[in-house]
Amino acid sequence: MYELKIIQWFSAAHFLRHYHGRCENLHGHNWKVEVMVEGKTLGESGMLLDFREIKKITEKILAPLDHQLLNRVKPFNRINPTAENLASYLFNQLIKYQKLSAKKIRVKAVRVWESENSCATYHEG
Repeated sequence: MYELKIIQWFSAAHFLRHYHGRCENLHGHNWKVEVMVEGKTLGESGMLLDFREIKKITEKILAPLDHQLLNRVKPFNRINPTAENLASYLFNQLIKYQKLSAKKIRVKAVRVWESENSCATYHEG
């Protein structure tokens, strides 16, 4: 099994609902997003997938979140924009891409960092 990981960044503000503490106030992060994909078979090029492809897909998913107040962006206008919910959302957006499934590549996990020492990871299974 082969695994690839790419890292992307976006900046956004949020505030936490149903939370009592400093994070219930509006604040921002430079969010770091790690996307891990895996597959069993390398292509003719000797690569599982060109890093540029997974970066492009991830950039498209992150674009509507970048420089936004996440609490106003669907689905975070309904659910709390926590690192956990962001990781789950990004994972589920990534698995919708046919290009990945056509190449028999599975999204393994998404990790979202809101600071250099605090992150949440979402994976299935």
